[in-house]
Amino acid sequence: MKLVTYRRGERTSIGKVVGDQVLDLPASDAGLPSTMMELLAAGSEALKRAQAISPGQGIAYPLAEVRLLAPVPNPRKFLAIGMNYRKHVEEALRAGMKVPEVQIWFNKQVTCVNGPTGDVHMPRVSDQLDYEVELCVVIGQRCRHVSAANARQVIAGYMVCNDVTVRDWQLRSPTMTIGKSFDTSGPTGPWIVTDDEVLDPHALNMRMYINDELRQQESTAGMVYNIYQQIEHLSAAFTLEPGDLIATGTPSGVGIAMQPARFLKVGDVMRAEIDGIGQIENRVVAEPENI
Repeated sequence: MKLVTYRRGERTSIGKVVGDQVLDLPASDAGLPSTMMELLAAGSEALKRAQAISPGQGIAYPLAEVRLLAPVPNPRKFLAIGMNYRKHVEEALRAGMKVPEVQIWFNKQVTCVNGPTGDVHMPRVSDQLDYEVELCVVIGQRCRHVSAANARQVIAGYMVCNDVTVRDWQLRSPTMTIGKSFDTSGPTGPWIVTDDEVLDPHALNMRMYINDELRQQESTAGMVYNIYQQIEHLSAAFTLEPGDLIATGTPSGVGIAMQPARFLKVGDVMRAEIDGIGQIENRVVAEPENI
């Protein structure tokens, strides 16, 4: 399934995309929750009920008439791994950056969450805005001490993510959190593709275009630590919960590593694509004065 959070008029709801339609899940089955977090927390039986709704049975709207929002608008955690693609490590070394010898993790504060078409703000305090296409994993069940061998069992599905980064603020702090967490810097979507529809999450081609110029291109096979190793590592430290997001790393081609560096500017359009998952497209705009 392709699970979405969407807005139609003044109403926000959840649904699944079938062809060019969105089937509203709670309107089609009163027994289903009305938010994505609640649906994921309800577990496999709720997802089976959602799967069983057909276009002829449910309440449906044309996809073109709704606005897709971040599929998980309010995750408890938004975790991201740094330096997790071999070629990205190589370009970081060339740029003089220190490369860790273990999995390195940081938080993106959840207030950064943005939708698949939402504007990304150019910070007033920096001109070093950068892009990072990533595969985002959505956790589907509460879990702790999950082995790599069993990790796929706790995955609800996958999204496209753009780990937008304010580089100078990132580099000022060893945790990187502030530079990774500016408001609007976490576009995700356009939907959650459930795990059963993805044959191998480590064989997906990713691309990032800036104004239609290809900047990043690599397969998820290029990860240093695969998704299951990441889940094993994280769940050894703390409980993962339904709706938690894990950004699994970006490949080479980021703006800061270019010679000279090529940062984003107002008016630029970022299009992040992952085969079999979808694409998100976000424009850089000046940060509004009324924030």
